[in-house]
Amino acid sequence: MLFDRQKRLLALLDALGGRVGNLDFQKQLFLYCQESGSSPAYEFVPYKFGAFSFTSYADRRKLIEQGFLEEDEHTWKLTAEGQRAAKAARSSGSYMAAYVRRYGGLTGDALVAETYRQFPYYATRSEIASRILRGDLEALNRIEAARPTVKASVLNTLGYEGHTLESYLNQLLRSGVSLLCDVRRNPISRKYGFSKGTLSKGCSGVGIRYEHLPELGIESEQRHNLETQADYDDLFDEYKSKWLPFQGASLAKIHDWIQAGERVALTCYERLFIQCHRHCVAKAVEVRYGKSFAAKHL
Repeated sequence: MLFDRQKRLLALLDALGGRVGNLDFQKQLFLYCQESGSSPAYEFVPYKFGAFSFTSYADRRKLIEQGFLEEDEHTWKLTAEGQRAAKAARSSGSYMAAYVRRYGGLTGDALVAETYRQFPYYATRSEIASRILRGDLEALNRIEAARPTVKASVLNTLGYEGHTLESYLNQLLRSGVSLLCDVRRNPISRKYGFSKGTLSKGCSGVGIRYEHLPELGIESEQRHNLETQADYDDLFDEYKSKWLPFQGASLAKIHDWIQAGERVALTCYERLFIQCHRHCVAKAVEVRYGKSFAAKHL
């Protein structure tokens, strides 16, 4: 069973001839997603060669395992089974053909430059922008202007509930976060991108340092049967009175990171900070070290 986004990925690859180099296909997929509406099949982050989707590469691995793509280190290439699935997906809509007529002829530096000119934010971490856009000062200036500005808050909190890995990383970047502190006891998630290894790699890819302080987490069995805000409040009252006072060394680490110039975000799962113990950790840092360490909840 293929997800809709995977069907559209295969359809785009088929429309582009069935075999496309890694960089070209990533940029074609990016442009297609930007052009195709407000709910793109994939989201992207600014990466070393411009827009990049971690999720598309996770899907690539699955599509290879399922026999829809050939295993090729340098290209995205449809198998015969992939071609059949792609053609079935393409028959359901006409937008793909219009997209390929518009952009299908772009390859290499010209394709990369098109993405940089249209969407400068995604070129803000590019290692090749100065070469790709040599002489185009207007485009280079737009990239410089698109760089996120450093925010005033030195301590932030953010839950990944409701986020894709890409939207989550973009929020960290746009908030000026330089260090992500994971305060989960067990940093495992069934949602792609948020288990420790993948999240750490994603952070590294966009220039954010990842640290894990499991001793600040709450055991999963204590989080059962949380149905009302009162249930959460009771849990956090116990956490603040029976566990957090003994975590001075971990709170000191957070303080020391900030003092060293890092802009820290505490992270866990819940979208609402009042339903996540990260707000207790943030408050403990503020109480211990002063109002200048008060957290902003992203």
